[in-house]
Amino acid sequence: MLTVPGLCWLCRMPLAVTHWGLCSCCTRAVVAPLSVCPCCGLPAASQTLPCGRCLQKPPPWQRLVAVSDYALPLSMLVHQFKFVRRPEMAKTLARLLVLAVINARRAPMWQKPDMLISVPLYRHRQWRRGYNQSDLLCRALNHWLGCRYEQSAIVRIRATSIQHHLSARLRKRNLKNAFRLELPVQGLHMVIVDDVVTTGSTVGEISRLLLRNGAASVQVWCLCRTL
Repeated sequence: MLTVPGLCWLCRMPLAVTHWGLCSCCTRAVVAPLSVCPCCGLPAASQTLPCGRCLQKPPPWQRLVAVSDYALPLSMLVHQFKFVRRPEMAKTLARLLVLAVINARRAPMWQKPDMLISVPLYRHRQWRRGYNQSDLLCRALNHWLGCRYEQSAIVRIRATSIQHHLSARLRKRNLKNAFRLELPVQGLHMVIVDDVVTTGSTVGEISRLLLRNGAASVQVWCLCRTL
């Protein structure tokens, strides 16, 4: 699908800027704002105030920004990026995330981040895939947004089962003590970048690790939030 240069990956119309991958019409369709809670990213009546779920049981992060739900057409692009070895898609997908972040920072009480961190893969899994999709997104975001990015800030210290095969309860148990922080984060406003957030177990475990070590706040930025 992505072999013809100069055509939009979705509608096949010619592109004004070839390396963008998506035309302006398809980009607007993909990045259309959703009526979701700014904290957990799940459907809510208000896009500026925490939902009832977050008031009763706040997630370990303070804000979540997503491009879209895990649905077509974005889910197809993310699947190719992650599982069909298309690392060249990182810049286009990161651009979608930049646009979502630009929309989100118009909201009240937006906090400018000090550092981006990627969700690490265990070394054997990264070797098999050939790259870490979260790392590639962070590299593009670092270039465009000028945020500090530290690739080695978080290390996955043990192998874990594949998350999408597990229930929400087992996902949380699967990730317990799976990460180690390698850099000081005292007083910093942190952003965790991931491709897809489903139950939030992975980014939740990393968020708690950052906050325990003195991070001032944690945001989660992702391409897809499963609603």
